[in-house]
Amino acid sequence: MSKLSFKPAAITKRLIAALPERSRDVIVSRYGLGANVKGETLDAIGKRYGITRERVRQIENQAIKSIQESSSIAKESIAFNAFESAIRELGSILPEHMILDEFAKDEETRNHLYFLLVVGRPFIPAKESSDFKARWFVDKELAESVESALKQVHAKVKPTDILQEDQLIEHVMSCLTRVNTKYRSKDTVRRWLELSNCLMRNPLGEWGKVSAPGIRVKNIRDHAYLALKRHGSPMHFREVAHSIETLFGKKAHEATTHNELIKDARFVLVGRGIYALKEWGYRAGPVVEIIRQVLKEAKEPLSREEIVKRVAKERYVKQNTIIVNLQNSTFVKTNGKYALKGA
Repeated sequence: MSKLSFKPAAITKRLIAALPERSRDVIVSRYGLGANVKGETLDAIGKRYGITRERVRQIENQAIKSIQESSSIAKESIAFNAFESAIRELGSILPEHMILDEFAKDEETRNHLYFLLVVGRPFIPAKESSDFKARWFVDKELAESVESALKQVHAKVKPTDILQEDQLIEHVMSCLTRVNTKYRSKDTVRRWLELSNCLMRNPLGEWGKVSAPGIRVKNIRDHAYLALKRHGSPMHFREVAHSIETLFGKKAHEATTHNELIKDARFVLVGRGIYALKEWGYRAGPVVEIIRQVLKEAKEPLSREEIVKRVAKERYVKQNTIIVNLQNSTFVKTNGKYALKGA
């Protein structure tokens, strides 16, 4: 967290001091600058004063304009310049939440800081869109270049791509042809990536489209998917639960994890309590069904040893279990080799 050279609450207190009482109360209530840090809705304030929500909005807008045109704000130029410089230092265009997180340690300070963004002339807001989060910038030309570069990257990344952060940063760098070299650093580009509403970083630090497998993590199933993917080979459900806790610091009960693995088509049971990812090529179903698929794909009879070898690649079961399943009436044995009956 970065430190500012001024106290946001002290600045806002001086800025609103000259407002008429009702206007000051509307601003304090709307932005959570007083005892109620949650802030109030237009409707709630309107009911208190017996006026419409639209009238409250007008009072709010007039109060902001009054502050922006007052001599009070000119007196605070040192603070606003310092705030602008701090934002420029971080990249000049940042998601709103990142600015507040970077400079405010509590909700009260966040509210005062947000109010300074609203009334400060150097700060230009941009609403959330399908491409980008709500954001603020202090350099319009740079902001346009950054957004253009990110849109190019959005188009380059395929729906199923999973990229390491350095790869994605290189993608963005290659599109930043019109940006001053002082901004072409990994830390700055990493912050700009947080502007995107199309790309997301998962808990393992990998990036991809929001819809890509393993990117948006919402529940135990998603965490289990990432745990198995990181491990790279089948795991017992108890190991998966332990891995979730180790990797993500998220409590995962063994029984709950097992139930989630059973219900999700991304996972395949390959042994007693052992699961793999379907995308690794494992198939769902009992051992007898795997034998049936192996013989169907072979298109010719196979020896017992060859069947055991191929099935063992898909199931963590004892050799004896595979041999027992070969006795199923689905299979016929001729000249020491097995085939599908009727094939």
